[in-house]
Amino acid sequence: MVGEKVVLRTRMSAGDAHYAGELVEGAHIVTAWGDVGTELAIRLFGDESLFLGYSEVRYTAPVYSGDFMEYSGWIEKVGNTSLTCHFEAHKVIELARGEKDGLADSAANVLPEPILCAYGTGTLVVKKPYQRVEFADPKFQNH
Repeated sequence: MVGEKVVLRTRMSAGDAHYAGELVEGAHIVTAWGDVGTELAIRLFGDESLFLGYSEVRYTAPVYSGDFMEYSGWIEKVGNTSLTCHFEAHKVIELARGEKDGLADSAANVLPEPILCAYGTGTLVVKKPYQRVEFADPKFQNH
């Protein structure tokens, strides 16, 4: 790993639900990873970067409205203008849907262990003229 792990945490809203049963589409995970990758590029090169693409994305558990998600990523490889990152999405809190009669709709459970909902690999590019390593995070400069 180059530098440190970057983490972003958000809650899936009712507006994020796309399918029956308040299921959230996987595109929300990929969008959040874009923000994680952007932060990694800024910390490494001092510039937001352009996302070249994903070489792998796997969904491993469903995400529903009301879930609190933690999106993380770290740099696995650095080139002259690119960084290849590993991304993960974990569910850390979920609504207590259907557990017991009489629970409020707002009842939620902090999960004893985060649930891996997706993982992937992506590559970002910062052209040489845009790299500003003097403004980057020193913890990311020993690659």
